[in-house]
Amino acid sequence: MKRDYSKPKKRLFHRQKTLNRSMAGNLTLFLFMAVCGVFMVLPLIMVVNNALKPLDELFRYPPKIFVRNPEFDNFSDLFVLMSNSWVPLSRYILNTVIITGGGTIGHVLFASLAAYPLAKHNFPGKNILFKIVVLSLMFSWQVTQIPNYMIISWLGINNTYLAVILPAFAYGLGLYLIKQFMEQIPDSLVESARLDGANEYRIFWAIIMPNVKPAWLTLAVLQFQSMWGNTGSTYLRSEQLKPLQYALQQIVNSGPARQGAAAVVTFIIAAIPITFFIICQSSIIETMTTSGMKE
Repeated sequence: MKRDYSKPKKRLFHRQKTLNRSMAGNLTLFLFMAVCGVFMVLPLIMVVNNALKPLDELFRYPPKIFVRNPEFDNFSDLFVLMSNSWVPLSRYILNTVIITGGGTIGHVLFASLAAYPLAKHNFPGKNILFKIVVLSLMFSWQVTQIPNYMIISWLGINNTYLAVILPAFAYGLGLYLIKQFMEQIPDSLVESARLDGANEYRIFWAIIMPNVKPAWLTLAVLQFQSMWGNTGSTYLRSEQLKPLQYALQQIVNSGPARQGAAAVVTFIIAAIPITFFIICQSSIIETMTTSGMKE
C-alpha cells in the first residue's frame, strides 16, 4: 500500500510556558544564587591562593584567604621532592593514566552494555536483576571492602593494575543511570532499526549510545573523579604500580616542613578533576539542548 502524501501534514503548536515573576522576585533569586555561588567557589579560591603562599602566610592564624606575597617556591619544592623519589614521577603519572583511564572507560562500556538489555529487552528475571542493582547502592564501600579483597585474591590479580581497575567495572550507580536514560529512547526507533535489518550491536552503537551521550558523559565525570582519588593502597604493594595520588598523599603526611608542597598537592588533586569536568560539561549541555526524543 502506497502512502498518500497529498494530504497536508498537521502541525502541532505547543504553547511555551512563561514564568510570571516580578522584578523583586528575580532580584531576590539572583542574590540568593550569588551568595550560594560565592560559598561554593570560596574553598577553590583558597586552595589556589594557598599554593602560592610562602610558609609564613600558611602558618598564620587566623588564616587569610588571599595571598599577599605570591611565589612559586612551593611548586619548585614539590618538583624537587618528586625528582628525588625512588620511583620517577613519570612512572606515577603512567600508573595514574592506566588506572584512571582503564577504570573510567571500562565502567562506562560495561554499564552501557548491561543497561541496554535491561532497558530495551524483556526476559525472565529482568526486574529481579535490576532490583539487585538498586539494592547494591545501599551498601557503602567499607561493607564490601573485605569481600572485594577476597575475590581479587581468589582471581590471582592482587598487586596488579587489574586489582584496581576491575572492581570499577561493577559500580551499580553507572548501570542505574544509563538504564534510566535508555528507557527514554522510543521503542519505535529500535523496532524500526530492526525492521531495516540492523542487528543488536548496530542498534547499540549507532542508535542507543549517541542518544544517551549526556548520561555516559556524566558517568565518565563521576567515575573519573572516583578513580583519580583512588590510591590503590589496598591491592597494590609494589611502589612501581602505585598511582600519583599515593605519592602526593605521602608528601601531605610528611609533616609541617612540607606544608608548602602539600598546598600544591591539594591544588593538583582538585585541579585535574575540575578541568576534566569543565571539558565534559560543555558537551553534556550541548547534547542535552540538541537531543530529546519523544513518541
